[in-house]
Amino acid sequence: MKTTDTSEAGLETTIVKSLIEEAGYQAGNSQDYDRAHAVDLAKLTAFIQSTQPAVAERLRLDVESPQRAQFLHRLQGEIARRGIIDVLRKGVKHGPDSITLFYGSPTPNNEKARELFEQNIFSVTRQLRYSSNEIQLALDMGVFINGLPIATFELKNKLTKQTVEDAVQQYKNDRDPKELLFQFGRCAVHFAVDDHGVRMCTHLKGKESWFLPFNKGQNDGAGNPPNPDGLATDYLWKEILTKTCLTDILENYAQVVEEKDEKTGKKKSKQIFPRYHQLTVVRQLLADVQQTGAGKRYLIQHSAGSGKSNSIAWLAHQLVGLEQKGKAVFDSIIVVTDRRILDKQIRDTIKSFAQVGNVVGHAERSGDLRRFIHEGKKIIITTVQKFPVILADMGDEHRQNKFAIIIDEAHSSQGGRTAAKMNMALSPDISESDEEESTEDKINALMESHKMLSNASYFAFTATPKNKTLEIFGNPDPQPDGKIKHHPFHSYTMKQAIQEGFILDVLKNYTPVKSFYRLMKTVEGDPLFDAKKAQKKLRKYVESNSHAIREKAEIMVDHFHSQVMGYRKIGGQARAMVITSSIMRAIEYFHAINEYLKERKLPYKTIVAFSGEHEYGGQKVTEATLNGFPSNKIEDRIAEDPYRFLIVADKFLTGYDEPLMHTMYVDKPLADIKAVQTLSRLNRAHPKKHDTFVLDFFNEIDVIRTAFSAYYRTTILSEETDPNKLHDLKSDLDRYQVYSPEQIDNLVDLYLNGAERETLDPILDACVAVYNNDLDEE
Repeated sequence: MKTTDTSEAGLETTIVKSLIEEAGYQAGNSQDYDRAHAVDLAKLTAFIQSTQPAVAERLRLDVESPQRAQFLHRLQGEIARRGIIDVLRKGVKHGPDSITLFYGSPTPNNEKARELFEQNIFSVTRQLRYSSNEIQLALDMGVFINGLPIATFELKNKLTKQTVEDAVQQYKNDRDPKELLFQFGRCAVHFAVDDHGVRMCTHLKGKESWFLPFNKGQNDGAGNPPNPDGLATDYLWKEILTKTCLTDILENYAQVVEEKDEKTGKKKSKQIFPRYHQLTVVRQLLADVQQTGAGKRYLIQHSAGSGKSNSIAWLAHQLVGLEQKGKAVFDSIIVVTDRRILDKQIRDTIKSFAQVGNVVGHAERSGDLRRFIHEGKKIIITTVQKFPVILADMGDEHRQNKFAIIIDEAHSSQGGRTAAKMNMALSPDISESDEEESTEDKINALMESHKMLSNASYFAFTATPKNKTLEIFGNPDPQPDGKIKHHPFHSYTMKQAIQEGFILDVLKNYTPVKSFYRLMKTVEGDPLFDAKKAQKKLRKYVESNSHAIREKAEIMVDHFHSQVMGYRKIGGQARAMVITSSIMRAIEYFHAINEYLKERKLPYKTIVAFSGEHEYGGQKVTEATLNGFPSNKIEDRIAEDPYRFLIVADKFLTGYDEPLMHTMYVDKPLADIKAVQTLSRLNRAHPKKHDTFVLDFFNEIDVIRTAFSAYYRTTILSEETDPNKLHDLKSDLDRYQVYSPEQIDNLVDLYLNGAERETLDPILDACVAVYNNDLDEE
């Protein structure tokens, strides 16, 4: 009797069959793989012979010859120097010849370009024997274009108790990164795949290899939804690896960028391949703009950890070339950001696709925007602060132009009048008398202005949109009761980012001070924690409900020293934020914490952050006079020893990303979006950061939970739990009807009769979906 092939090899067969029969790939042969140069020699030869016969003859590719050896040596050197992506895009110069190695996407109605593109040879090789030393070692699969390696694959199978994580471990432990095929830039991407999940890595470094999720997401979380037509991960080979899609990725997304360490000055190269949600959002935005033209608004709600900077850079670059009926949709792309890093990222991204000097301008002063538009610069980057200055100088002629305005982090602070001025400067039909001031002073006024321009499209990227932001930019969705709900054009949720490990769940260890006191009473015999002394202070504070800053400062310092530094959080590098209700409070905390640190002879220092000049103790003070260094150094200094406490009122509560922030002490009312933004300052991931901690002196659990519920439903640690709450799993599953007798019979029948693997998974995945979606936590 032939049963269904549920083995790893069965998954391999499924993928290869689909690529050859549906995607038009050719089958590769492992014997054609040249280990010394990491190319499929047969496919490389066939491509050059059919597209550049004179070159093929000069290189004598069809026989073992000195000419062929020289060319392969040259090709290998160029891939080592520039990376496979650049070599594919630009080809290789060798002696008198410029050798094309890939024909890119044809433009519409260009028959010649289409014919050339169709001559590319996309191939897939099973059990690729890649190693020069251990010749029996084989990868499950390799994908090549014209004989050049693009992607490698390790496949696993949940039905044989192995998962995508086992594939990741195989890459980390069993695949030597010194092998030519695995060296930096030699392949665009390495995929670990099972029937439910995909992970990817662009730089194999043994145990240090970093694999990112390449999943669609499910129910606003990680993973992939069940696929009624086959395997949950078949989007990888049926969508991503198709010829047009893979070509688009190689032409417009994948790249090698150079990063410079600001402290050491050292440069290092980094290869980038888009994550699934990045690819999806940029493609969906481009498709929508191409269909509807300029003048629409888009809200992209992408959590921290989503790679917003790259998404924005890829979108900006591709909006430049976007056409509708043969005419450019936009004259200029304006990127409004407060992040220096994004400015550099956009330049780096475009540099790898075009001559950057001709395309990008950085508008910093009056007249820049006008000059750049005259010079034909397509992407103009500016900051929120500089925007009004630049816009004030614009002439009437630009009101006829079409603009794409990309707003990074829509919650950057900006005055309302700026937005109205900006709209006037860019719009053909807004006059001075129409100017109105935004009612909210802490949200990017662009996001709240009701006078959206008819000649501009807005793309607002934010992690935590306010209701107002959703109203202005979200897609309207009429409800049966006549009301209109608004939702983002695309979202990558906080829940998904947490489950995929890009940010930490700050609510996991969120603790109001009363709960903390109850927890501390249960701590016994902890050598690092002086329970009596700490309890004394806590009891005094909790039971007297004192508001004395000195008392709270002592509790914070004692906790930080014993529970954060004592346990060497983030490898002993942890920092803390103190959130206060006003600038005067921040200054008072600064002095109180400093005095107590001195009394206890602890080796930590504090930094205070606030705007403007204020009177304290009969003297005028600024953050610079108190800290002893300029304001623009705060972000750098807090990451340096001995600085450990950052004391703030409103500054640094949005858009501040320091992975070393571990602990937060809150002495300020927080609610709604403010609570989410504030607590999220702790969520950035770091290799040594495994948790975070919030001690709240002011707010109640319910307020914080309600604030986060719009973004991520989670359980707050400090609530009581019953460790004995275990139920009989079998009876529960039966009672909740996770599976039906018909499904069991159907599955067994298909399996025993050797049905294709794709027919089994929809049945299993449907049961898993019921289990995940319909059952509550218990």
